[in-house]
Parts: sequence; structure tokens; C-alpha cells
Amino acid sequence: MIPRFYDVTTGSIKIDGVDIREMRQDQLHDKIGYIPQKGVLFSGTIASNLRYGKVEATQEELNDAAAIAQATDFIAEKEGGYDFEIAQGATNVSGGQKQRLSIARALVKKPEIYIFDDSFSALDFKTDSALRKQIHEKLSDATVLIVGQRVSTILNADQIVVLENGSIVGIGNHRELLENCPVYYEIAASQLTKEELA
Repeated sequence: MIPRFYDVTTGSIKIDGVDIREMRQDQLHDKIGYIPQKGVLFSGTIASNLRYGKVEATQEELNDAAAIAQATDFIAEKEGGYDFEIAQGATNVSGGQKQRLSIARALVKKPEIYIFDDSFSALDFKTDSALRKQIHEKLSDATVLIVGQRVSTILNADQIVVLENGSIVGIGNHRELLENCPVYYEIAASQLTKEELA
């Protein structure tokens, strides 16, 4: 609903006090870096994909975004590095690589709001953890929304909203929800160790 793929049926979504329905679509989209669950790449080079939201981005900006997205190593291994040509349908990169390049592309844009729509799902736990640590450190001046199935992905969020069948059943941080939200506790207990639940 934030990028207005769907409009709210009741209430409103506001950015800096302005109802998003009163903004021009291009204005709204300039404020948002949206990373869907399935990373989407375009035909062209890795560099042209990363510059999609900011055509004038410098090589240093590409490097910084790739580092945060945990993409530096595999880009270096590709023939030509940033000049590596992405095949149609991105068939010459893995799901995890596609995901990290999609994340890096949003990071190059430097929007006010990042929406990670279950976009860590194709990543292994080690990469997921490293990426979240970088996001926490480097994007402290942005609003970061993470939609996630894994509790570990959202564990350290300032605020977690728990949904069940499209309804909000809990709002709070990890500790608060463990104590006050049975649905969250059940999900967390199925995924985390006893130490993490303590």
C-alpha cells in the first residue's frame, strides 16, 4: 500500500504528514526504495542495473551499495565485474545474487524509505545477518520497513507488527511480543533457540 500498488480502503498512509493519495506518483516513488521478494534485474550490465534509480551514481556509490548488500565478492568473481552482462531473465545469476543486486540497486538510490518485502528470503542466514547489520549501521537516517517470515530477520526491529489472516494481532518489540502476543511467541518458538527466547 505504501508505493500505492493498492490504495487503503479505510484510514490513510501519510509521509511527513501528507496523505500519499495527494502526492504525484513520481514524487512518491522517488521517496521509496522497494525491494520485492523476487529480485528483478534488467538486461544490461550489473552497473546499469545498480544505476537504475540514480543514473548519475558514481563508482564509489556502486561499491558502497554492493558492500552493504553483501554483493562485492560475487561481483568481483564475475567476468568484467560491474561490466558483467546480465542475461535476459537474469538466468546467469543465482537467486541470492539477484536478490542482493536488487537490494544494492535500492541502496544506490538513497531513498527516504526502504521497503524490504521479504527480500532476504533467498539469502542464507549468514548473509542475511551480515546484511541486516550493515543496514542497521548505514541506514540509520532512513525509514526501513522489513516484511519477513523469519523471526531472526526482524528480531532487532524498533517495532514489529504481527499479522494473522490480514489482521494486526500484536505490535511491539521482540521482548514485548514474546510476553504479550501468543501468535508471535508461537512463531518465534518454532524458529529460535531457547536462549533467544529467554
